[in-house]
Amino acid sequence: MAAAPSSPLDNWWRDAVIYQVYPRSFADGDGDGTGDLAGVRAHLPYLAELGVNAVWFTPWYLSPLVDGGYDVADYRTIDPAFGTLDDAEKLISEAAELGIRAIVDIVPNHVSDQHAWFRAALAAGPGSPERELFHFRPGRGENGELPPNDWPSQFSGATWTRVPDGEWYLHLFTPEQPDLNWAHPAVRREHEDVLRFWFERGVAGVRIDSAALLAKHPDLPDFEEGVDPHPYIDQDEIHDIYRAWRAIADEYGGVFVGEVWLPDSERFARYLRPDELHTAFNFNFLACPWEADRLRGTIDDTLAEHAPVGAPATWVLCNHDVTRTVTRYGRADSGFDFAAKAFGTPADLALGTRRARAAALLTLALPGSVYVYQGEELGLPEGDIPLDRIQDPMHFRSGGRDPGRDGCRIPLPWAAEESHYGFGPGSAPWLPQPEDWARYAVDRQRTDPESMLTLYRTALRLRRTEPGFGDGPMTWLPTEEGVLAFARTDGLLCVVNLSGRPAALPPHERLLLASGSLDAQGQLPSDTAVWLRA
Repeated sequence: MAAAPSSPLDNWWRDAVIYQVYPRSFADGDGDGTGDLAGVRAHLPYLAELGVNAVWFTPWYLSPLVDGGYDVADYRTIDPAFGTLDDAEKLISEAAELGIRAIVDIVPNHVSDQHAWFRAALAAGPGSPERELFHFRPGRGENGELPPNDWPSQFSGATWTRVPDGEWYLHLFTPEQPDLNWAHPAVRREHEDVLRFWFERGVAGVRIDSAALLAKHPDLPDFEEGVDPHPYIDQDEIHDIYRAWRAIADEYGGVFVGEVWLPDSERFARYLRPDELHTAFNFNFLACPWEADRLRGTIDDTLAEHAPVGAPATWVLCNHDVTRTVTRYGRADSGFDFAAKAFGTPADLALGTRRARAAALLTLALPGSVYVYQGEELGLPEGDIPLDRIQDPMHFRSGGRDPGRDGCRIPLPWAAEESHYGFGPGSAPWLPQPEDWARYAVDRQRTDPESMLTLYRTALRLRRTEPGFGDGPMTWLPTEEGVLAFARTDGLLCVVNLSGRPAALPPHERLLLASGSLDAQGQLPSDTAVWLRA
């Protein structure tokens, strides 16, 4: 199924609303307790009704699932837990018929230790061509008993594992995820072929996992805190890789979104030059606490770092790695930091829900594209996973300190009165659902005019039909302290009150949408947002 190349003028991605599906937890079509592509296909009408432009699927490839599918054993094979390649092709095609584009996830930094390449490398031994595809090195110390260097892990724990013949291999994540050697031409050719494989099956775009990590310093030197360049993050050679990828994407009219965590805005923008990636995730906004000055500064910084390269910003409140918005915004510290995650952090879910509703309108009114993680439109909170059911390696590699990411990956509730809340017809889900999740179920929210789902559906409809949304300019308006207000084109205004007291609305002709009711005086309560037409 070859994709028809898009017109160069078809810049749908500049202001798209893209829904993130974590297939394992979206919907279970065959009743085995694991979400699958059949489940997604059955709920495509729901996504069309919600009003999204595209769906990003986290990895659905053959995988031992040590790290939730980000340990890929074969990029051209669908994991049997999720279905078949034929199921994937049908899903891409059926989504397209509903006007929904498909974006797949590529994991180029590493593969699974079950990948054919790595198994061959282990069997071939030191000095073999097979080992050149990875980072195998002799150890340090008198008998090679020490790791080749002291690089810190992206997860907790060690970054080197020793094999029986004495050599060590590099893995920036878990030992089951050996890093590829991107200086080797075969690695580059393989991934370019994988891109073509999926573009030819009709996908509209590719999300690139850990996009800044691929290239390593050739000497693999020890890590020195604060010394640039970092030995394995944002090496200059990485841009040659993405220029080659961009040429392939342009053949098919495809787009890229990169997972790029970088504090330096100038270096971040390099990934978005016209011959590299189209977009990159905006993690500073995701991690920002619910504070007016901090949010405004983050928005300004985001737009400023994108402006020199003409790329649109992306806005996201949550994803499959991050504490859910309702819970995070209900905490005393409403920001997000992986290092600060801990068990037992209290949250006021009523407060968090008010803020999450307001944040949804803020995010959807900003210039650029928006990503919505599955379940955010239902207002799902972070779930507490019993210790004996936790599966995330981040928890185990932290020695049990980090609660891990399973709490934001709990299977969705579709029907309040059905077993497993309608997630699937048979076995219990792979992660336990909280006992009180009936109130979040799609079937209850669909008919509730005050629900989070209704708010999202209404907001996305207005974003499609009313002028002023999406890509384009914005202008801050003068406001009282703690209130954010900005104008888009065609008289569109967005006002968000974070001040702790009611705020007066600016002059306007029409109220388009509010995240909560105005007070008796027609003022905007705290933790509430509105869209206005001036």
